[in-house]
Amino acid sequence: MSTAGLPREARLRRPGDFAALRTSSGRAGGRCFHMRYRDNDLGHARLGLAISKRVSKRAVERNRIKRLLRESFRQVRHHLPAVDMMVMAREQAAGVPGPQLLAELDGLWKKLLANHAATSGPLKPAGDTRTIER
Repeated sequence: MSTAGLPREARLRRPGDFAALRTSSGRAGGRCFHMRYRDNDLGHARLGLAISKRVSKRAVERNRIKRLLRESFRQVRHHLPAVDMMVMAREQAAGVPGPQLLAELDGLWKKLLANHAATSGPLKPAGDTRTIER
């Protein structure tokens, strides 16, 4: 039986993966979400979620936010670059209706694409080991 959810390989699961993202340099954010990301060698994007009790004391609200995040990521993950990303919700996310959260997430994925394209361009072609001579 196949599931419509995220496959295991599309999720961050190990504590070491989350710890590495806490110190990574790639960042993007909006009013309700903050994201850290870094390149991976797997060839596909992976998602990790960090939705704390500070966002909402009610588990129902935190689970709603996580469900919306996973659904949005599931729809765009094949278009994203090969990065590991950790998305954290801000306190404002708890009171925002679902369609507005999804719209903000779409903007977050676009920021990721733009930031990654701007920073990942190689200075030298791949395999070129020559140095610049004066």
